[in-house]
Amino acid sequence: MADEYSDQEVCNLENGEANKGSGKEIWNVKTPQTMSSSMLRKKSDPMLVSNVRFNILRQFLANLQEVILGTKLAVLFPAIPLAVVADFYKFGRPWIFALSLLGLTPLAERVSFLTEQIAYFTGPTVGGLLNATCGNATELIIALLALYQNKINVLKYSLLGSILSNLLLVLGTSLLCGGLANLKKEQRYDRKQADVNSLLLLLGLLCHMLPLMFRYSAPPGTFTANSTLQLSRASSIVMLVAYISYIVFQLKTHRQLFESQEEDEEEEEEEKAVIGFWSAFSWLVGMTAIIAVLSEYVVGTIEAASDSWGISISFISIILLPIVGNAAEHAGSIIFAFKNKLDISLGVALGSASQISMFVVPLCVITAWIMGVSMDLDFSLLETGSLAFTIIITAFTLQDGTSHYMKGVILFLCYIAIAACFFVHKIPQSESTNNLGAKPSIRFMAA
Repeated sequence: MADEYSDQEVCNLENGEANKGSGKEIWNVKTPQTMSSSMLRKKSDPMLVSNVRFNILRQFLANLQEVILGTKLAVLFPAIPLAVVADFYKFGRPWIFALSLLGLTPLAERVSFLTEQIAYFTGPTVGGLLNATCGNATELIIALLALYQNKINVLKYSLLGSILSNLLLVLGTSLLCGGLANLKKEQRYDRKQADVNSLLLLLGLLCHMLPLMFRYSAPPGTFTANSTLQLSRASSIVMLVAYISYIVFQLKTHRQLFESQEEDEEEEEEEKAVIGFWSAFSWLVGMTAIIAVLSEYVVGTIEAASDSWGISISFISIILLPIVGNAAEHAGSIIFAFKNKLDISLGVALGSASQISMFVVPLCVITAWIMGVSMDLDFSLLETGSLAFTIIITAFTLQDGTSHYMKGVILFLCYIAIAACFFVHKIPQSESTNNLGAKPSIRFMAA
């Protein structure tokens, strides 16, 4: 009878695979990012919808239960309609900003969940590629909307903040908590994965520093902003090529270097799709649209929130946005560190930082080029210096393959120092649509 279908059979029905012994094999793709987000998920009770009479309605309610109630962050979902209502009735713009920021938190975790569900049906390569491109969907959407509104400084600050947050806050807190929880154990991790990500980050740092050094080294009267733009666009293409090579390296040629630690039996039992492919795809499209709406609220109200709260735009963009937007992934990383699974924690922090630096940033530069907006890789002296010291300190921290809580303390305190710097760093509101550097913004002109 229809009422006796299991959850997995409902998934198969939805994909046209019921009662097929030789149907499409379902793959499980586990990456550090998806495993980190899974720590905040909770099991649903199938009995709540098992007595619903109609199969279609029962399937919809089951999917709704898995997607909306399947996370411990579900209590933050009411912030989404409240943000829409606040915008519709023209409430205070700082309220719209705060509610939108809260609403983005569970959405970011749910996008990771839905991407993982799709990966069960697409195979490990496509699933890994989806995770590699959608792992930081929230930051990418915020960046593109800021680019569309020509708020280049907000864009640069938010991307810089994501890198700093992953390398110092997430990794530092994970090493600190993991070290304190495992004082009597030697914590070790695979240096090979850390070395690859460190090399990527150093390449990204070089590409960020070249436009800045070019601006300061140019003889008086010879510097032109157009030259910096051309250098930035060439460097962005190099970065994208490096990221594509990294994806091939990670998913094909050296996949064994990025495989997570062995999971216990309880985790292995959960390795199956809980919703079907088309349901997951539909939910992913819908939630991406909601993220776009809330991101537009965030970008449009950030100046008002800065004025109302008396906090600089740089602090909000570099500190608050990354912390709230990646709260689920960050919390999962810390939990794995408690369990002495540092390979997963390092994969989350370094993988996300590499993705932002080598994929999202150059993609924004190329997109701006197409749109005729002048965005370059010159993040100004203070921002580039903070990024440089962050990457160098992180690389030194991870060079020996062992960890203890003191390493976490150092990284965390570095983050506090940088946060204090940007808390007192003020930029004029008139520059909110210009680049971070002293040079004026110019429009792209075809040669």
